[in-house]
Amino acid sequence: MEKIETTITTEYIKLDQLLKYAGIAYSGAEAKDMVLNGIVSVNGEICTMRGKKIRQGDKVTVDFEDDTAEIEVV
Repeated sequence: MEKIETTITTEYIKLDQLLKYAGIAYSGAEAKDMVLNGIVSVNGEICTMRGKKIRQGDKVTVDFEDDTAEIEVV
């Protein structure tokens, strides 16, 4: 499992933007596909809303076929 700690300086960041910012997705289209395909969880629950507001303290998990990435927002 890859763990990534990402710092934001705003109140929130949208889920698809976070995936790009953390380097999990290479483009907005790829981030959108990840979310819509149901492989992204926010705080342990699958999230299919790419515009979901992610705040400090949230944990985002992406379950790839062969690996998992966890982003902790600080």
